[in-house]
Amino acid sequence: MVRFLVLYQQPADAAAFDRHYFGVHVPLVKRLPGLRRYTVSRDAARIRGAEPFYLVAELDWDDTASMQRDFASPAGQESARDVDNNLAKLSPGIHSMVYELEEL
Repeated sequence: MVRFLVLYQQPADAAAFDRHYFGVHVPLVKRLPGLRRYTVSRDAARIRGAEPFYLVAELDWDDTASMQRDFASPAGQESARDVDNNLAKLSPGIHSMVYELEEL
C-alpha cells in the first residue's frame, strides 16, 4: 500500500478553509478511481517540533502505479489545480509526502 500524506498549517480563516476543503476538494479527490482510503484528522496534539498542524489528510492506494495513474488523470490534475489555486491561498503552508506502508 502507498500513502500520500498532506499536512495543512493553521489557516487564517478556518471556516473558509473547511468550506472549501470539505465542499470542493474532498469531492474532487474522491473521484480518483484507485483511491482506497481517505481519512482526515484534526487537532493533532503537538509532542515535538513547531505548532501542530490544523488538518492531516491520509490517502491510500494499492500501489505507486495506481496512485500515479490517478494523479495523471483529469480528476487528479483538477485536484492538484485546486490545491494550487485555492487551498494554498487558504492555508499558509501545505506539506506533503508519499511513502510505502510496511506492516510489522
